[in-house]
Amino acid sequence: MHVRRALTAAATAASVLAVAAPAQAAEYSSALKIKGVQYDAPGSDSNKCSGGNTKHEYLTIKNYSRTATVNLKGYVVKDAAGNKFTFPATHKLQPGDYIKLRGNHGTDSDAKNVVYRQNCNFIWNNDKDTIYLYKPSGARADVHSYTKKSNDRDGNGYVTYHG
Repeated sequence: MHVRRALTAAATAASVLAVAAPAQAAEYSSALKIKGVQYDAPGSDSNKCSGGNTKHEYLTIKNYSRTATVNLKGYVVKDAAGNKFTFPATHKLQPGDYIKLRGNHGTDSDAKNVVYRQNCNFIWNNDKDTIYLYKPSGARADVHSYTKKSNDRDGNGYVTYHG
């Protein structure tokens, strides 16, 4: 009888601990992940199309697959306020390859690993934000939040998520 009570007490304690433990970030089944974000472009923010610095604000997305090539067409990037960018054209990321999604206008280039949002407005907040990456199907591929105080200890405006 004492053994049964001890086992029941241990099981109850374990279930309480499991409930009380903080939830871990969900890991989504996607080869593409957010590698990092330059959320605060160096210098004073200026969203002028000519001479502004929105091109220095960028999101790095990497293909972490060892074998699969991923086409970015139809992938969506959003922030907490609902600002979004949908990759409009075929842009293939080989295994281990990455792309920098930059603000401002420019010419997309596979060779230079860059896609421009063709918009001179900043998308990421300088104090805090949440970055969502969605597959063309609408399923979530990755999500990360940051605060300048908690995640950018060196103050350079860049936060790394996946190495």
